[in-house]
Formats: sequence, C-alpha cells, structure tokens
Amino acid sequence: MVLPDLSVVIPIYNEAENVEALCREFVSTLDRWGRPYEVLLVDDGSTDSSFERLTSLQAKWPQLRVIQFRRNFGQTAAFAAGFAYARGRLIATADGDLQNDPADLPAMIARLEGQAPGGDGTTYDIVCGWRKDRKDTFINRRLPSVIANRLISRATGVRLNDYGCSLKVFRAEVVKPLRLYGEMHRFLPALASEFGVRIAEQVVNHRARRFGRTKYGISRTIRVMLDLVTVKFLLSYSTRPLQMFGLIGMVMSGLGAASLIHLTYVKYVLEEAIADRPMLMAGILLVFTGVQLLTVGLLAELQARTYHESQGKPIYVVRQVLETPASVPRPSVKSPVEELE
Repeated sequence: MVLPDLSVVIPIYNEAENVEALCREFVSTLDRWGRPYEVLLVDDGSTDSSFERLTSLQAKWPQLRVIQFRRNFGQTAAFAAGFAYARGRLIATADGDLQNDPADLPAMIARLEGQAPGGDGTTYDIVCGWRKDRKDTFINRRLPSVIANRLISRATGVRLNDYGCSLKVFRAEVVKPLRLYGEMHRFLPALASEFGVRIAEQVVNHRARRFGRTKYGISRTIRVMLDLVTVKFLLSYSTRPLQMFGLIGMVMSGLGAASLIHLTYVKYVLEEAIADRPMLMAGILLVFTGVQLLTVGLLAELQARTYHESQGKPIYVVRQVLETPASVPRPSVKSPVEELE
C-alpha cells in the first residue's frame, strides 16, 4: 500500500450544496499535482444531506475518506480527528465552503519544501495562507479578523496577517502531537511555535461564498479571544506557572502589607482611628488574595510536573543532531617483527 504524500483535512457542517463542487475541485487539482494524496472530509454532525452526498462521492472517488461524527463537536474537533486519521507525510487544512482555492496548495507545498520558484531554498514546517483580498463583509467578518490577528500576533509572538485562514500546510510530525480544544485550531501555528518550527505565510486566492450560510460571527470572535488567554499561558508559563501566579501574588501581598504598615503607623504613632477606613479592608484583602495566588501557583507547579512526568512529555524538542560518528577502535595487530620478539 502506497501511503499518500499529502492528506487534506476538511471539516463539513451543513454544506450539502457545496460538497460535490468541493470534492471535484480538490480531486481535479491534486490529480494534476501528480503525487499520492487523500482528502479527509469530517462530517461534524451535519443535519442536512451532507453525509449522504459525501457517501456517494466517496464511492465515486476512492481518494476521499469520510469521517462522520455522532453529533456536532465543532471545527476544532473535526480538525483534530482529521489529523489523527491522516496518513500523509504532509497535512493540509481547508474549509468546506468553497472559499479556499485548492489551486493554491501545490505552490504552498513547494514553498514548504523549499522548491518555490525564485525562492532561496529555505524549507519550512508550516505554510499559512493569507487572504489578502478577502471577499467577506467588513463589519462582522473582516474587522473582527483584523483585530483578532493583531492581538494574537502580539500575544503569541508569531506574526501572521491571517490566523483565520484555514488553508494551511503542515509537516505531519509538527501537527499530529498537538492537542486541540475550544477554538484552538486557529492557533495551530502559535501552538506549534513551542517546538521551534519554521513558519511562512503565502498570499492565497479567496472566493465569495456561493451557497449556504456562514457559521462565523462576532460571538465566535469572543470565544477565540478567550482561548487566546489559554494559548498565551500554555506558550509562556505551562512549565513554570508559579512565575506568573507568584509574581501577581507577591505584588498584591506587597501592596496590602504596605497599606497595613501605613495604617499601623497612623494608629499607634499618630493615634488616629483606622477602623472606618476603606484602606484597612483593602489591605487585608490584598494580603489574603496574594497568599491565595501564591498557593495556586504552587499547586499549578505540582500539576505541571505531574502532567509532564506521567506522560513522559519532554520540555524540549530536538530538530536534529549533528555529530561525527565515534571511531571504532581497531584491533591491535602486531607486526611480524613484534611477533618474533
């Protein structure tokens, strides 16, 4: 059995009008590409006829593999399932609404492998699509996306113009180990940056939606922002949580202690009443809250160690090792003169 070079993972949720054209485009484009491939279509609990149409299309094109969820689990879960079932050396992702153009994939793969025309031969681990000319409405799609991209880039340190573009290409060994929850499929490049990956961005074609209704909106942007807090913590403090909680706790305890020392001076030196002063309650609250945060940090340290040690999960990732093979000691062979002696 020949394993595919490329696995394309596409979540499908109520896209019955789009799936046939979607599959035809990907099969046609990747057939011309000329290397072994597979397309994994993950039916995320669709309530329309998407799965039935996917079933008939899979019988027509054996390059397709269809995964059906028991219910709707969300786009992140669909991508995670696709990554788990993917057999390719490279894994690409795309949306099921026909807005991503599969014709961009060969060029993105060439960029990843350092074979792009006019390139410098640099290879990458991830190539992300950039919808520079988006065909979406401004208020509820493009504006929230611009704000989110800037916040994510600033928080994670991975500068990308378009985190929301689903058209991406990964090396399988980079994306398969990642554990995804919530809306974290958007943060795949940032999460993978923990492993020291090389990331490039490439302008791709973006098309207006022809059929169906978009599943995105302002509410999803809010959920993405909440997940950003988790990603920032995972990238910066997952192996040293006490440094975050402890720092905040020490600052709060310090402010509270300073307030209480000042009030002690006021009461016993200046002989003024302090019982009715808000600063007294504020100082006590700050001290207790600071101590609690220090305790939370210590508990988080224990959990972090349990997490890494119980799974044998390393705190580092090696890209490659360059070394000169150790010379094998040669057996001692005596010369004829030495043997006579």
